[in-house]
Amino acid sequence: MLSSIQNYHERLVMECIQDSLAGTDTLADPDYVDDLACIALNTLPPRYVRHPVDFASHLGDEERRTIQAQVAEAVGQAIETIARRHAGR
Repeated sequence: MLSSIQNYHERLVMECIQDSLAGTDTLADPDYVDDLACIALNTLPPRYVRHPVDFASHLGDEERRTIQAQVAEAVGQAIETIARRHAGR
């Protein structure tokens, strides 16, 4: 029943993580990537959709930029959070 429902931010967060970690060894660590995604997604408001393409087509340019900026900030904060945790060990 809920298999067609997804959080719109999930794909954006994963794309941002891949872009942020491109060229690093950490991208190959699935546990690290999953931790980043969880931390970032937990800071963003959920946006549940059935069809991401339909939702995206209704976004204005300003709202699209706002969402992208929020996702980038959430991923950046997630990277910093994990770095602080590792530094404290």
